[in-house]
Amino acid sequence: MNFEKNFKLAMKRDFLIITDIKEDEKELRSLLQTNKPKKLLFKNQEKVYLIELVPDTDHLNYYPCKEVSADIHVNEAIKLLEKHQFIVLKEKKNYIGYLSTFDLFTLLRNEYKQLNAYYQAILETMDGSCTVIDANQNVLVWTKGAEKLFSVKQKDIIGKPITNFFNPERLELLNTLKSGDSLQHKQHKAREDLVVLINSNPVYLEDQIIGAVVSEIDITSQIRLNNELNNASEKLFELEREANRFVPEDPFKLIRGNSRTLKKTTSMAEKAASTSTNILIHGESGVGKELFAKAIHTIREGNKAPFIAINCGAIPSSLFESEMFGYEKGAFSGADNKGKKGKVELAQGGTLFLDEIGEMPLEMQVKLLRLLQEKKFYAVGGTKEKTVDFRVIAATNRILKDLVEEGKFREDLYYRLNVVSLEIPPLRKRPEDIIELTHYFLYEISIKYNRPIYGISQEVMQALLNHEWQGNIRELKNVIERLIVFSEDGQVKLEHLPFEIDGLAVKNNSMTSIYENDSRPLADRLQEVERKILLHELDNESGNKNAVARKLQITRATLYNRLNKLGIKN
Repeated sequence: MNFEKNFKLAMKRDFLIITDIKEDEKELRSLLQTNKPKKLLFKNQEKVYLIELVPDTDHLNYYPCKEVSADIHVNEAIKLLEKHQFIVLKEKKNYIGYLSTFDLFTLLRNEYKQLNAYYQAILETMDGSCTVIDANQNVLVWTKGAEKLFSVKQKDIIGKPITNFFNPERLELLNTLKSGDSLQHKQHKAREDLVVLINSNPVYLEDQIIGAVVSEIDITSQIRLNNELNNASEKLFELEREANRFVPEDPFKLIRGNSRTLKKTTSMAEKAASTSTNILIHGESGVGKELFAKAIHTIREGNKAPFIAINCGAIPSSLFESEMFGYEKGAFSGADNKGKKGKVELAQGGTLFLDEIGEMPLEMQVKLLRLLQEKKFYAVGGTKEKTVDFRVIAATNRILKDLVEEGKFREDLYYRLNVVSLEIPPLRKRPEDIIELTHYFLYEISIKYNRPIYGISQEVMQALLNHEWQGNIRELKNVIERLIVFSEDGQVKLEHLPFEIDGLAVKNNSMTSIYENDSRPLADRLQEVERKILLHELDNESGNKNAVARKLQITRATLYNRLNKLGIKN
């Protein structure tokens, strides 16, 4: 319905224009009767009058008219008709029509009938529960969905106070009516045996609340099923953990993600794990270097062999040697009377994991090199040389080659450690893994805190995908834990993300606008997306079509056909 369009259509064009009255009233009557049902418009200097013959009489009525532009806004026209019985519309110095207060009333009545017809059809079509009350809390609307949900008939409740049927303390609708606050997807306990998801809004008329509307969806069974699923998932989680103690499992399955770059790194790690060679793992903080190290250790040495980790950046230089090699009793002031085994000795028959190897003091690097070469060492204060056998995995978030050039890391030790090098990609370079990791952490942490989460909105997921993740997987896990801690009614909220997302709304609105205004067929839109993907991959591979075909897992012939069809030239 277009009220403004109908308003212009309601304009009357049955009139004659006279600019000077020379005739007497008898001749005017004759003119009106001859041209019936037309009216006369008389222009006298600055004033315009509409002249009509009163039905069944010889009397003439003269009505002063308000002259207005033809492009007048409908609201302005309505205000003028409150003061004037007629308005005359003018376009380029010519009168094109007139409108009376009666014409406006007829138009408004017809518009009301149409709106009411649509309104009633909508209410009859709705399956869900919808309730409308006025300012006095009387029920104006009660749909079939409401009848079914609350077992109250429409004929019994319409026109009566809603508080006659429900406890006021359980009526969120009353809070909306009083405060003007809206609710969106709020879980609400309507009765002891009924949980609903509600949306409610106040009804405003000229800045005054005249009523409130609420829609409700029964989620009682969903809540019950989700709780049962959560309990079952928790039991399954415990059973899996128990089963893993007895059944050998691929330790690399614990590394979550299916991106191409991660799979490539995992494949290299699995090959390296089949040997006893030294391995150097590169990667930013939080990417999971220790997880890779443990997986390699499990394959090489087994679950029962010791995995001894030492953070080279967390131990003061003065204590590094004793921490690494241990000490004999009485070796120095404050030492344990019984002495203490070092990390090296504890790693016997297993793996020594040297985390943040780039932070190791230079003087210790010499001793570590001798240890790796000879597999022998002296404890601090000891005189007896000890022999050990272990595997070494080192990890760093720094570029050791640069440290070698700066004189901060021994070149011979670098080559001793860097027999096999693994590069773990940061999370921002494998955004497809963010979705899998997010759902995994949601599941794991919601069980930990016994806080069921019913899903994650597209808005929140888009924010997670757009984030840079400088802290990588560790940061993502902390963010998901925060979202779960602050979750309400099983929903995680955008407002609880600990980072800025200012550009997100703009980006989403922009994309929505594109899709809303795009009337092209699906095939054309898909071709545009395909074209962008191919151009992106060609750019990444510097135009190497063989590499692009391999990456997209299609034949070279198929790639050439698609490039030709989409008009992509060299």
